[in-house]
Amino acid sequence: MPDDLLHVVQWKNGEKSWSPFSNQEMDNRQTKVRAHMAAQDIDACLFTSYHNICYLSGFLHCYFGRKYALVLDGGQATTVSAAIDGGQPGRRSHGGNITYTDWRKDSYFSALRQLLPNIERLGIEFDHVSLEFHRQLQDAFPGVEFVDISQAIMWQRTIKSAEEQELIRTGARICDVGGHACVEAAAAGVPEHEIALAATAAMTREIAVSFPFVELMDTWTWFQSGINTDGAHNPVTNRIIQAGDILSLNCFPMIFGYYTALERTLFCERASPEHLHLWEINCQVHRRGLELIRPGAKCNEIAEELNDLYRNHDLLKYRSFGYGHSFGVLSHYYGREAGVELREDVETELRPGMVVSMEPMIMVPEGQPGAGGYREHDILIVGKDGAENITAFPFGPEHNIIARDTL
Repeated sequence: MPDDLLHVVQWKNGEKSWSPFSNQEMDNRQTKVRAHMAAQDIDACLFTSYHNICYLSGFLHCYFGRKYALVLDGGQATTVSAAIDGGQPGRRSHGGNITYTDWRKDSYFSALRQLLPNIERLGIEFDHVSLEFHRQLQDAFPGVEFVDISQAIMWQRTIKSAEEQELIRTGARICDVGGHACVEAAAAGVPEHEIALAATAAMTREIAVSFPFVELMDTWTWFQSGINTDGAHNPVTNRIIQAGDILSLNCFPMIFGYYTALERTLFCERASPEHLHLWEINCQVHRRGLELIRPGAKCNEIAEELNDLYRNHDLLKYRSFGYGHSFGVLSHYYGREAGVELREDVETELRPGMVVSMEPMIMVPEGQPGAGGYREHDILIVGKDGAENITAFPFGPEHNIIARDTL
């Protein structure tokens, strides 16, 4: 066999894997993209991001320095994967799959050229393609016009189907499993990482028993204490929890590429009057935020009203990020539906089918009364007449002062 035929192949190894999404659901997603392509006179689309490849094919790749793709044209959807993954991408993909070897530098582009002959306008993700990759695409497809597809597919992803909503509900339930495991493990004398490990294990086991088949990857927990609570995304450390510490519980089950989250403020054994005062204020903001999420509400107007609540307590200066965001195919290293962020500069109107969080946070610097980071987080599904809160784990001082001591 000539060497060239070794570098781009079709590896079929086994049958298609079980998916939480029906064939009709996946066909609908691809059909909507094709409708946009037809309206914009786009011959084909080349998706290269984790989130869009997963959203449109069901395959979530392991990057590890290699390039991946989903090529969608008028009749076919084909993932492009590295040979190191074997037949798994083909089993996961809704559509076809071709494999390239990475022992020759240009094999990936050889695969793309096979799938994209005689095209004039190619849709690519402007928000994901680097300058170097853009140059490589120009070299591989001379004379082809590249047009942005990222915004159109982002807006498509913001409206969750009934099947997506069901998966997100399952994720929210499993968040609560992780939250209860955190509380059970947390006590004075226990390091942060042991609590995080307990929560992650509990969520992973619950995901495993909740589906006929599931790839178990990327579920994680951030459990922060004391000064480590000042950042929402601060990593877990081996710091030992002490009585009186402010704590931050953050549970993130990952299921078929879909992210859900539970975040709560807690205290170990006791909270000072200053801490209780600030905690209660943040809970007030959270409760009002939950009331404001409804169809027709605008993201910026929600943020502005909640700003006023903080401003009335002279706490707006301690607010650290937006009040919430969209859910779906995203993680701490991929995705983001930036059009649905609860921030002052986003004027998007909430619509039925959107899934958003409410997560107000303030951070009071070390050395001041009540120092620490305060954050609560719930997930809501926007419906025709209101919004459904699918987070069940309780919040506030009456529930989350942990009164055990292992010392």
